[in-house]
Amino acid sequence: MAVPMLRWVGPGRRCALAWVDRSSRHRREAPTGSTSNGTREQSSVAQQPLRTAQKLRKGEHKWAAVVGLEIHAQISSNSKLFSGSEVCFAAPPNSLVSFFDASLPGTLPVLNRRCVEAAVMTGLALNCHINKKSLFDRKHYFYADLPAGYQITQQRLPIAANGNLMFGVFVGSKRSHMATRTVRVKQIQLEQDSGKSLHDDLRSQTLIDLNRAEGQLRVDANISVHHPGEPLGIRTEVKNLNSIRFLARAIDYEIQRQINELENGGEILNETRSFDCKLGCTVPMRDKEGKQDYRFMPEPNLPPLVLYDTASLPARAQPQQVINIDQIREALPELPSVTRERLVQRYGMLPEHSFMLLNEVGLLQFFQNVMKETRAEPKTVTSWVLNVLLGYLKHQNLAVSESPITPSALAGLLDLLDSKAISSSAAKQVFEELWKGEGKTAVQIVSEKQLGLMQDREALEQLCQSTVEGHPRVVMDIKKGNPRAINKLIGLVRKAALNRADPAMIKALLEKLLA
Repeated sequence: MAVPMLRWVGPGRRCALAWVDRSSRHRREAPTGSTSNGTREQSSVAQQPLRTAQKLRKGEHKWAAVVGLEIHAQISSNSKLFSGSEVCFAAPPNSLVSFFDASLPGTLPVLNRRCVEAAVMTGLALNCHINKKSLFDRKHYFYADLPAGYQITQQRLPIAANGNLMFGVFVGSKRSHMATRTVRVKQIQLEQDSGKSLHDDLRSQTLIDLNRAEGQLRVDANISVHHPGEPLGIRTEVKNLNSIRFLARAIDYEIQRQINELENGGEILNETRSFDCKLGCTVPMRDKEGKQDYRFMPEPNLPPLVLYDTASLPARAQPQQVINIDQIREALPELPSVTRERLVQRYGMLPEHSFMLLNEVGLLQFFQNVMKETRAEPKTVTSWVLNVLLGYLKHQNLAVSESPITPSALAGLLDLLDSKAISSSAAKQVFEELWKGEGKTAVQIVSEKQLGLMQDREALEQLCQSTVEGHPRVVMDIKKGNPRAINKLIGLVRKAALNRADPAMIKALLEKLLA
């Protein structure tokens, strides 16, 4: 047990972004204030927008929903939070357990430096205040997967607090407008992880694996509803949600369940519930009316965790002996919000397009590589990457890294389109050929398939002349003032040219002939 995680948590290591609070209106979009408390392993927090809006019926009161998330996230490190035991997914049960993990008498915790640095980095990324001094506490409770009878956490003074995360959501009747929302992060704390209980129903027994527990992500959602302007309602906690999709479904269901219960004269119990993903509903686990006394006390075997910035760094301090907040800040990669803003400013793309580029792993790098090698306008590149390439990838359930078309190949295709060497319809045919992954370039495909635009202006003029002479009724419509009739002639000329003629040039030649 004891895996590194952010609430951060663990007899292993973990750290926890303690609670992220957000309020949301039910049946009408509007912010409402709330606070939640809680702690556990977490390294990042983002709440999905609630999708419970309904049209308000006559005489019906509005409801406001308040949601607080406790997010447990495993830290990416090679060893556990308080021991040197290796962290390895799917290792045989109890194969990665140190004496400390097993809580043998006389063993002491040794804090993992990598986990502290990860917690600081997460706090900076979430705009938190980093506490230069934080404390460890013991949280006492008795359960089979916690052999020590207590868990090491940061209840009183966590490593980071008071942060926020901004994100975009699609709003409006057609969900076509991007709006910015903000969630508050109450705290991030390092916390020891417990073991994992393995229930054997066949033999009516439970086995314990002290390697690690939670996996990479787990979320507990605290949910309540109330009428705006009135006191907050009684909350329920939905435990152990392990995917964003299930989290959203659980929140939506629980909000509607509580509203229905209250509108029918019932009451909400302060209880713990679980989400049944097959039935799509939450079910009671246990009530919380008798609040458990965890008997928090300072952890006697760990001194205060002291961090420094450049200004407070002790003279002649060895880098391996201290953790410098400013140094970690400088090592932070570009954050997604900064990247999205840069894309909008540099390429003039819509905010929603910047979100799409970042939401697909590897797609932003693909886009940037195409931009480095093509003369095409950013708008054209964005359209082809998001609409054409991404559409093909999703249709065949492929990752960006599995694309049979490389950035160089797509750049070559877009250069041909930009120079008007091929038409847009021919470009799609070239793309289909490139998708076959036969190693041919766009230029080779255009040459083999004879997809290049006609460069002989005289030949194109002759096609236009014969088309005009062969369709006198269409010509009459044009002369009578029908502006759409010329499109008929353009289509006929393109067909005669085997779709190898530039529509703009055809139109110009036809207008000259009909003038």
